Amino acid sequence: MNGGMLRTIHGPADLHALDATQLPALCEEIRRTLVDYGHRHGGHIGSNLGMIEATVALHRVFDSPRDRIVFDVSHQSYVHKMLTGRADAYLDPALADTVTGFTNPDESEHDQFVLGHTGTSISLACGLAKMRDMAGGHEHVIAVIGDGSLSSAIAFEGLNNAAAQGGNLIIVVNDNEMSIAEDQGGMYASLARLRASGGTAEPNLFTAFGLDYRYVEDGNDVTALVAAFTEVRDTDHPVVVHIHTCKGLGLPASDDIAQPVDESVATSGRCEANHWINPDSAAHRPLGARKYYGQLAMAQLESRFDHEPGLVVISPATPGSNGITRAFRDRAGKHYVDTGITEEHAVAFASGIARAGGRPVLATSATFFQRTFDQLQQELSLNHTPATLLDFGGGLSGSDNTHSGAFDIAMFGNIPGLTCLAPTSQTMFLDMLAWSTSSANQGPVVIRVPGDTILNAERTGLLPCDRKQTVAQPVTAASQPVSDTPSTISDDQPWSRYHIVHAGSRVAILALGNELPLGLRVITTLANHTADGTNASVHGSSELAIDATLIDPQQFSTLDATTLASLAERHELVVTLEDGQLEGGWGEKVTAWYANHCDPTIAALRVLNFGATKEFTDRVPLTELNERYGLTVDQIIARIRENLAN
Repeated sequence: MNGGMLRTIHGPADLHALDATQLPALCEEIRRTLVDYGHRHGGHIGSNLGMIEATVALHRVFDSPRDRIVFDVSHQSYVHKMLTGRADAYLDPALADTVTGFTNPDESEHDQFVLGHTGTSISLACGLAKMRDMAGGHEHVIAVIGDGSLSSAIAFEGLNNAAAQGGNLIIVVNDNEMSIAEDQGGMYASLARLRASGGTAEPNLFTAFGLDYRYVEDGNDVTALVAAFTEVRDTDHPVVVHIHTCKGLGLPASDDIAQPVDESVATSGRCEANHWINPDSAAHRPLGARKYYGQLAMAQLESRFDHEPGLVVISPATPGSNGITRAFRDRAGKHYVDTGITEEHAVAFASGIARAGGRPVLATSATFFQRTFDQLQQELSLNHTPATLLDFGGGLSGSDNTHSGAFDIAMFGNIPGLTCLAPTSQTMFLDMLAWSTSSANQGPVVIRVPGDTILNAERTGLLPCDRKQTVAQPVTAASQPVSDTPSTISDDQPWSRYHIVHAGSRVAILALGNELPLGLRVITTLANHTADGTNASVHGSSELAIDATLIDPQQFSTLDATTLASLAERHELVVTLEDGQLEGGWGEKVTAWYANHCDPTIAALRVLNFGATKEFTDRVPLTELNERYGLTVDQIIARIRENLAN
């Protein structure tokens, strides 16, 4: 097992006690540990490999936690964690899950903030420095930010404020010539000129703000970095230390992650595939829902590029995780734009394209769409421009607390004028995409890309993948697959009506999007089992079995009042299922609709809502979350039978 010198580092004081000549060997030991950890556990390995020397140098020169180090995104904080008492989590496989993938003050006093989103470190550091100066303190404040994060608007806002605020503030710009994929944006030419000139080129992005500036060409030379940080440590004004590093140093510079690695050689690993590494044990897993449905969407759109010049795919960084492959990007040419990590700009940009007659498709994660709520409401929905948003990763998952998709239904579903679609098959998904990007659609649309529950149901045959029904004319599993051309459905809102998957009585299950497979299992179990859980056919009686109705709402932007009202004739209880935050979500709107109805017969229908509690969760397994929120067949049926018995 690795970790000879590393096992002796229990905090920054131990690092300070080392002889300076030992630091390069410590860095190489950390590099071997990270590569081994990546093979075994997976994680953000590329960004951490590039930051080893810089992190060692920061903790050598500064005195954390008295001196405050704020890591932007903080996915490059693994080395920081190793040097602040948490090395065993990376050395001992049994302890790997004792640390998160990002900084977290609950984990260590050396972690300043819970961080997983991008561009905020300079602003946060400005706040820390402001209060230090107000209190007459003397501790140092350091913001670490990658060049990819500089494209975020808030990073520029932080630089602007830092220059005006003054005082000791050290901003380390880790320039590894990459975001997740390549850097995108005009400012990166300025960084390239600074690199080529050894930091002397003009105009200088940072001095233009009024900031002091230093450049370190070899950002993977720990000795040079210690010298640079020591030089600026006690400055009385803000200073940018621009370091040129190699992302993924120690991994192959190839998108072929299966390529053998000579771990004795620190090879250049500056490539997209090394940003996030899956463990070796996951090498042969089939595509997950994000990449699977994303690739289907890109294939459909690509088939239209030659005759639709206004069809443009936009990705605010992170293309690969959503099935936007490098091969697609190369073929798409001008039909594909990576805006960098700029979600606010990306939404406004899409609205501009749509206003000019184009058909933009903006693809990113549910958790990243949260950054652009103002543009979703104002630039997009208020202006009613026909842009399509592909919402990846929406719903419950075992993700960390900064990447949860549990809030997207509540967010999107409460924006006026935004059509929110929740497809439950690949054919329905592609039909919705074809419609939203066609002339038949005249407003903004978000399509919640199906998750793994839908994909698994399609793969196992629980749900046929070629379902393309709308409620007006439901189709069967034998229906024709979606074409590569826009849908000819003429309805302004073709999925505004709910689809009745199975018509029954007494209980109606409304299962939104990813919860449709759960709804199907619930009605199947209700039909086949008695109240005590035994199989009704075994006793020759189905007196207590329930032939429940199952409804696929298909969307969560409006309520289908016609269908909701019709349920009063044959039903006593309505049950809503959603894999998102219950409070402010979709199910509660159904409850409120019934409660406020003027017809007493309709208002008398009882409603049960199932969904997530309003909370942040951090790496809680999905099975555990479903148990916590009552989103299991047994728990749902138990509540149904309890309600019917009262």
